[in-house]
Amino acid sequence: MIQRIQTLYMILSAAITAGLPFVFFLWKEVGNDTPIFFTSSNLYMILFGLISLITLISVFFFKKRQMQFVLNRLSMIFNFILLGFFVYRTLSLSGEAEVSEKGIGVFLPAISIVLLVLANRAIKKDEDLVKSVDRLR
Repeated sequence: MIQRIQTLYMILSAAITAGLPFVFFLWKEVGNDTPIFFTSSNLYMILFGLISLITLISVFFFKKRQMQFVLNRLSMIFNFILLGFFVYRTLSLSGEAEVSEKGIGVFLPAISIVLLVLANRAIKKDEDLVKSVDRLR
């Protein structure tokens, strides 16, 4: 069901959490300017992988809209957890006398959350449409 807008939102969200962390760094270390990617921590790798997997599984539940809605919510919860880890990490960096550079990779979970919220709105709209048609029968 690629023609449904929520499917496009979910595929885009899965692509953001699966592919873009390899491209964009999370932050740079202050001393030697080396970029830190998500592969530096097993926790980040597991969370990014889990979020991508749940979102892709949700795409294939197009006949079960309620299950899609629940899986998207679960994915949003994991995105919030990942975002919380990033915020904690960036706020507790040592040596902040110098300005450290945060990468766009820190904001990838926030972009994914927005896309999943848009997908859930479209799923809710579809569910309401189906219920209204069932009432007319």
